[in-house]
Amino acid sequence: MASQNRPLSPHLQVYKPQLTSVMSIMHRATGIALAVGTLLLVFWLIAAATGERTFGDIQAFNASLIGKLLLFGWSFALFYHLCNGIRHLFWDAGKGFGLEAAYRNGRLVVVASIALTVLSWVWGYASMGAL
Repeated sequence: MASQNRPLSPHLQVYKPQLTSVMSIMHRATGIALAVGTLLLVFWLIAAATGERTFGDIQAFNASLIGKLLLFGWSFALFYHLCNGIRHLFWDAGKGFGLEAAYRNGRLVVVASIALTVLSWVWGYASMGAL
């Protein structure tokens, strides 16, 4: 008979989080963030169609610190989900399954996501003449 004190399946208290598991959780979280951000984008478009006052209110919120942080987080989620999705396409093709390759590509995804986010924000501010 099995002991009743043993866990039925592995648990987070048993295993140390690894890069691949954290990236998998982040991929799901960024997918949810993109869905919520897309709803906010639709709300922004509806506000633009509704009238100048409503659109101005949304624009003021987007220009606030909280709005900019939300937009920055949404853009990071977009680039992370994109880069990690490309990584998954390589996995679907049977490439990069080795432990060393998985960690190297995982780090590349994180660095590329951060770099693309920062570059897009710098480019955006530069194109507005704010830099």
